[in-house]
Amino acid sequence: MPDADHVLADALAAARGTDVRAAERALDRLVVADPPAVDAALLARLTHGVARLWPRGWQPVDLERLATRRLTPRGARLLRDALAAQRRAMPEPVPSWFDDQLAELGARWDGDPGWLDRRADGDRISALRDAVDALALLAGLPPIAVLRPPPGGPAAAPRAAAPPTGSRMLDRVRALLAKAESTTFPAEAEALTGKAQELMARHSIDAALLDAAAERPDRPGGVRLGTDAPYAAAKALLIQEVAAANRCESIWSDDLGFATVLGFPADLAAVELLHTSLLVQATAAMLRGRGERRAGSGRRTKGYDESFLNAFALRIGERLRAATAAAAEERADDRLLPVLAARSDAVKERVDQLFPGVTRHRLQVRDAEGWTSGTTAADRASLDAGRPARRPVRGGR
Repeated sequence: MPDADHVLADALAAARGTDVRAAERALDRLVVADPPAVDAALLARLTHGVARLWPRGWQPVDLERLATRRLTPRGARLLRDALAAQRRAMPEPVPSWFDDQLAELGARWDGDPGWLDRRADGDRISALRDAVDALALLAGLPPIAVLRPPPGGPAAAPRAAAPPTGSRMLDRVRALLAKAESTTFPAEAEALTGKAQELMARHSIDAALLDAAAERPDRPGGVRLGTDAPYAAAKALLIQEVAAANRCESIWSDDLGFATVLGFPADLAAVELLHTSLLVQATAAMLRGRGERRAGSGRRTKGYDESFLNAFALRIGERLRAATAAAAEERADDRLLPVLAARSDAVKERVDQLFPGVTRHRLQVRDAEGWTSGTTAADRASLDAGRPARRPVRGGR
């Protein structure tokens, strides 16, 4: 009788194929194999699978995001177990950001050899199927951009901790955005969001001038933001518009369900905060817009929603850029423009390094009523009543 690892390898190969009956037969053989041996082989393959992802650009939160989309809840839980088990085997030092992400995900490992049965809830067959699907997911993941020094790789040189000059400002921004999300008055929401962008733009300028005089200045970094269905392209467009308003660049990886935003630390923090809030505001405005549509319109909801969100993203991008420009004009001096230009060049250079094969996706408007409603929703407290320029969404990996 073949050993457990060979049986597991056969089940994995069958799961990645197209023959459903062959996959079921391979799973049956796995079910009747020695449980402790199967569990040990499964854990070894899962931990090996996640370990090979780190030098290929993946981070724990990236894996969790994709697992949540493509696996069952138990399958995603098994991958979190594998993350925690693999962390125990890592040689020190391990980057603090890696442990922070594991803690955020609630990934813990107690070393119990009966871990799969604890996750099975009495249904070992389904648990094994979920585990094989998790292995198949790991085996099929491509390399992506390396945004941080991975565990086991050459660590970034330590830097002196920056003073928390922006913490009070970020608290103010969060408070403004929370009010914008909770108000039922669109004009108030727009005004609060605009004020939040002004505060972050001023903070970004201060950080840029301070960094330009530092002995070891910052370099562009990156974050990944999810673009889940439905309307993933519209969500990617919103990220792109917010990124552009904060001197960042965004590249959408449609097949993997995220956009990579590249920029300097203060600007990346602004993008994360604003994007999260604006997505909440856009969704709420879209739902209100549905209720305000003409009776008997007969238009498809999907086309309306997508056009609404695209128009909202483009118009809100205009408003955010106007707020950023106003903050720069307010603080303008002889040093500022060269500093900002140098930072923009550094970000674009980083994009060229990480995404040499970027393509562009053309924006399509399928519902004029949705487009008009989305523009209006983003323009209640008007800064510019002109028609928004149409911009393509860039895609890459």
